[in-house]
Amino acid sequence: MTSSNHNESRLIQLFPIVGWLRSYNRQEFNSDLFAGIITAILLVPQGIAYAILAGLPPQLGLYASILPPVLYALLGTSRTLSVGPVSIAAIMIASALNTPEVSVLGNPVQSALILSAESGIIMLLMAGLRMGGLVNFISHPVLTGFTSGAALLIIGSQLPQLFGLKAPSCDFDTACYSRYFSGIVPATLFIGLTSVGLLVLFGKPLILMLKRIGLQPSLITAISKCGPLLTILLATLAVGHFDLTGQQHIAVVGKVPSGLPELNLDFSPVEKWYVLLPFSGFIALIAYVESVAIAKVTANFRGEKILSNQELIALGTANLAAAVSGGMPVAGGFSRTMVNFSAGARTQMAMLIAAAILALAVVFFSPWFENIPKAALAAIILVAIVPLVKLSDIAHTWRYDRGDGIAETATLLGVLVYGIEEGITLGIILTLVSHLRKTSHPHIAVVGRIPGTEHYRNIKRYNVETWPHLLLLRIDESITFANINYIEDFINAELRRQPGIKHIVLIFTSISDIDATALEELEKLNRTLQVSKMTLHISEAKGPVLDKLKKTDFLRQLQPGRVFFHTEDAVRELCPPMPQAIE
Repeated sequence: MTSSNHNESRLIQLFPIVGWLRSYNRQEFNSDLFAGIITAILLVPQGIAYAILAGLPPQLGLYASILPPVLYALLGTSRTLSVGPVSIAAIMIASALNTPEVSVLGNPVQSALILSAESGIIMLLMAGLRMGGLVNFISHPVLTGFTSGAALLIIGSQLPQLFGLKAPSCDFDTACYSRYFSGIVPATLFIGLTSVGLLVLFGKPLILMLKRIGLQPSLITAISKCGPLLTILLATLAVGHFDLTGQQHIAVVGKVPSGLPELNLDFSPVEKWYVLLPFSGFIALIAYVESVAIAKVTANFRGEKILSNQELIALGTANLAAAVSGGMPVAGGFSRTMVNFSAGARTQMAMLIAAAILALAVVFFSPWFENIPKAALAAIILVAIVPLVKLSDIAHTWRYDRGDGIAETATLLGVLVYGIEEGITLGIILTLVSHLRKTSHPHIAVVGRIPGTEHYRNIKRYNVETWPHLLLLRIDESITFANINYIEDFINAELRRQPGIKHIVLIFTSISDIDATALEELEKLNRTLQVSKMTLHISEAKGPVLDKLKKTDFLRQLQPGRVFFHTEDAVRELCPPMPQAIE
């Protein structure tokens, strides 16, 4: 490879946009233009809604939807991921800002910018340490339990907004709740429920109707995804026309500054950085895991490849851009990404177009955002969030694997009872405990030969041949310090049950490694068996395992035990057929 080709390859690796721009054509641009317009329609209401959900001024959600997607488009490996404010990150931000140690510091906007900056720095540090594979260490059940729990928290926080109420503080006082619900604002409730109904109508009912009419899929996507913008538009017009803010006391967004955000670094108090660091770590972790998971969904549809470590760089830079441009932390949004994908986006040009449209809206149409009722925004959040509550998945996981089911349920309950950070930490710990328990109690099968074949199967599952002086054991896990004692106990129990055993063959088909502690215990086991006039053998060991064993004295100590290529070879050697009598 020439130096120029090598440099070009490095450039594409760092800036994936260079790779797809070289072959970019007009047809792809037309698709991206359409998808960008549709995605921009979602960015405005979602940006405002998620900022309010996080307890921040609406402009922080809008600003987070302009520069961060541009940086991700330059550096990200997903061609359709839509980066910006997301619901799960918003509730985590709200949780962080409402903790006593953070709220006492004041200036929540500055704290949100620090969360963006710290999240971005943490992701870039993870990228530098090549920790892109970290996404594999949070199991799907834990992520599902966390998402369901966080979604329930979001629903609980938005229902009062739908009714025109403040967050309740009644605990278990029934009389208090009676007084609390008497404060419902009828006009707010009407707008909220009407907004929910309109958004639901623009979902499956409208899509089914448009399909029956025979419209093209792209047009169906365009029309159905206009629901949030139309809802906001109608609700805002109603508030302004009937002066519902003054007469009915309907809560609205309020003044949103016009113009693009100024780039600044006004988030530097050191004490805040220390206090917010743990919260930033969790936000960075969840934002990364969720974003990569979403990116892989759409990439798999088109046979594209997502580079996890490069995603850390792209998302980290996007969050730093959010901090510098006055935005809240960002991640890949599932609903926006699926809309972007369904609308026909071919590359990140669609998100560049969407960001440009949003920038124009912020510059020229910010005064229009002032009368947006919070009840309509709550409706948008509720309709988007309800599908994330997957209680049926928990039941399915529980039936399939009790350990994963416990971790998933504990994560959900932990999020609801103790908080977001505590809940996901509990889930990760329980997942690791479950994994260690499974590793320390591997499946071990006493096997025999299926008559007329050379296949060996579990004696508890199949009708097989066995031999009174031969014990065949298949260990279905690598042998480590965590499980060697369990394996030894299993072997001793079988020998007590079958006192006539003279030969033990350990079948290594499922063993990929034997660590140093396990090797020492195997050597002790071998010496004990030899004293008891029994011989230990090995069959079907993998090459890497044999290579490690050859570096030790174990194979010499095993003698007169043998290492057999096939289990059938061991049986023929140790159980030769009886000669037939001559009549």
